[in-house]
Amino acid sequence: MCGICGIYNFQETNPSIKEQIKKMCQTMIHRGPDDEGYYLDNGIALGMRRLAIIDLITGHQPIHNEDKSIWVIFNGEIYNFKELREELIKKGHKFYTNSDTETIVHLYEEEGENVVNRLNGMFAFAIWDKKSRLLLVVRDRLGIKPLHYFHKNNLFIFASEIKSILTTDYYKREIDFDALAKYFAFEYIPAPQTIFKGIKKLLPGHLIVMKNGEVKIKKYWDIKYEYQNRSEDYYKEQIYERLKEAVKKRLISDVPLGVFLSGGIDSSTVTYLMSKVSNSKIKTFSIGFEEQSFNELEYARVVAEHIKSEHTEFVVKSKMVKELVPVLMEYLDEPLADASIIPTYIISKLAREFVTVALAGDGGDELFAGYDTYKAYQIARLYRKVPKFLRDSIIKRIVYFLPASSKRLSFEFKAKKFISGIDYPPEISNYIWWGAYNPSERDRLFSEELKSLFKDDPYSPVFYHLKNYKPENMLDRLAYLDIKLYLQDDLLVKVDRMSMANSLEIRVPFLDHTFVEFATSIPSNLKLNGLKTKYILKKAMEPHLPKKVLYRKKIGFDIPLGVWIRKELKDFVLEVLSRENLNRHGFFNYSYIEKILKEHFSGKHNHRQLLWPLIIFQFWYNRYINVK
Repeated sequence: MCGICGIYNFQETNPSIKEQIKKMCQTMIHRGPDDEGYYLDNGIALGMRRLAIIDLITGHQPIHNEDKSIWVIFNGEIYNFKELREELIKKGHKFYTNSDTETIVHLYEEEGENVVNRLNGMFAFAIWDKKSRLLLVVRDRLGIKPLHYFHKNNLFIFASEIKSILTTDYYKREIDFDALAKYFAFEYIPAPQTIFKGIKKLLPGHLIVMKNGEVKIKKYWDIKYEYQNRSEDYYKEQIYERLKEAVKKRLISDVPLGVFLSGGIDSSTVTYLMSKVSNSKIKTFSIGFEEQSFNELEYARVVAEHIKSEHTEFVVKSKMVKELVPVLMEYLDEPLADASIIPTYIISKLAREFVTVALAGDGGDELFAGYDTYKAYQIARLYRKVPKFLRDSIIKRIVYFLPASSKRLSFEFKAKKFISGIDYPPEISNYIWWGAYNPSERDRLFSEELKSLFKDDPYSPVFYHLKNYKPENMLDRLAYLDIKLYLQDDLLVKVDRMSMANSLEIRVPFLDHTFVEFATSIPSNLKLNGLKTKYILKKAMEPHLPKKVLYRKKIGFDIPLGVWIRKELKDFVLEVLSRENLNRHGFFNYSYIEKILKEHFSGKHNHRQLLWPLIIFQFWYNRYINVK
């Protein structure tokens, strides 16, 4: 696991390129504390920071082929590298390391840019072909590993983290205001945009080829929902066996491994399967809260006891928010309002004391319809049949006056979210239910001056992905969008940044691309069966996991922000969102923010989902834009 970066100038050699690439690497020491390496040639500079996982002795990067005409820098893991290595040796290739990285170099000699089609893993890498003066930059199929770039005229810069690009003399910081509007809609910024104008994320499943001053972006993989006509028993057996194989692949390592165990079905499944294929006792790590509606430690303990793991847990408290938010800004680079970044950082820090690699259950909800938003879609189909005058004049008014609750996913919270998105098409409703500010709230949030600068529909990423591929079944469509948006631009970003902040590698078996391709062949009614979420996954794991874990109410990985903001964090929030602080940029309508603060503190409404994005944005702005 590493941080990678590079500078490619098509037409000229910059004498400062060596210093520039070193500065870029220095910002990512946390991603790779064990080693660094550089490659410099006419107009090209490649750099990397390495966290040593496989081949601790000879795996130094950049890595080259036999005649040093091809060089690679690589972030990630290739799980099928041993099979590929044997194949390449039979074809006459000579290896000088035992690393998975070198496999990419020799496979490129055989396959060219199609090298990516042979790789099973999580990765972002860059190959420099010296003879052809070609630069190939690739990101993995699901977006597990990050890759950002800036292209202007003859200059191309790329890096694992945005902050590396910001250190160069080539880029002047400027906010992309359309990306800002999307942030307050989604709570994150969908790819390919970033909060910085001109800096982009390479979309998952895409690659960039640069040659002779020409830059081409190509898609090499995507998800397809094509059902197989098979029995329920077939799917149960295949889910278990294929997922077990995906877990087994992710145990290759020359350093200690563990697993994040939340007590939900996804992490419990990964943990159980890990215990079945591992040769050593499993180390499990869990996070909990004093507020019981958010606390899953009871269920994590049940699983830990079930598999007899070495279990470690930690309880998160409100005071940690004030301490950690400024720290986390150093690693996020752009605003991300998923409050679970805090427990993710803490559990990563905890795990790193014992292991260098941990497995996690990310991806299970998207593949097997695990979110409440999918149930909301089913309910909405019936609700929309209710006469509109009854919905608007009676039901909406009743829901609006429901007393605020600070409990996790309370009926009041879900009812108000449901009503806020019900009048939109299902694809947009889904992201109003997921997101922070709905359209009417965003209209009141922003200043008139800022609104005049917006050029794009905040929900344009939804239409962009549907234009590329639109599954016929609506549930599949919503799941596809969640993979392309929520999973890739929120969950995987959160896990990557918070784990890498602690020099910890996270591996996600559910997102093995061969397992994803299989999961998308399962009919949607076996995933969401009526209002039963993850139906077929639960059936597959029924013989192996305690029913107390399998068939419990979903809580989700979140923190009790609503009550903390109202109580222990009140002074902290009032200071961060003071008129003086907000007037430094003038982006927001302060009278509206004042209103939601008063409603929250009085207990009239639980506005944590409106307040937290503002708090995160203020810290981000002070760290990256309002630099003193």
